[in-house]
Amino acid sequence: MDLSRLLKPGAVKVLSNVTSKKRLFQDLGDIAALTYGLNASETVDALQERESLGPTGVGHGVALPHARLDGLDHVVGVFLRLDKPLDFDAVDRLPVDLVFALFAPKDSGVEHLKALALVSRTMRDSETCEKLRANTDPAALHAVLTEAKGRQAA
Repeated sequence: MDLSRLLKPGAVKVLSNVTSKKRLFQDLGDIAALTYGLNASETVDALQERESLGPTGVGHGVALPHARLDGLDHVVGVFLRLDKPLDFDAVDRLPVDLVFALFAPKDSGVEHLKALALVSRTMRDSETCEKLRANTDPAALHAVLTEAKGRQAA
């Protein structure tokens, strides 16, 4: 599995107007709708439902929200770099500025877990996160992510 298969260039954005987790999920839903043809409202609902089980802020300024949805045939992702860190109830209580959301088919099982493991490894790499925080160009962010060391098979 490779991040370039999960993440289209158009699904990488830098946002400056995110002031709440709810707004973030709405932005993720809108981007997923534009990029992958998903239903924005269903996407937001699925993200909120998953988040109600426990926060997906994994620490070090990173969040990995994810949801299973109808209408997908493989796992897809959206990456956001936030100009202003957002309180996300992360495990280390630090605000989040790097968000990598994954959307998987309802019945995806192992594929979803492999994708989540890949993204988690990538986002745990401090060098990758430094490069992401140092860039504001979506094309450069996409390149950093798709060339990251964490992309080795799960």
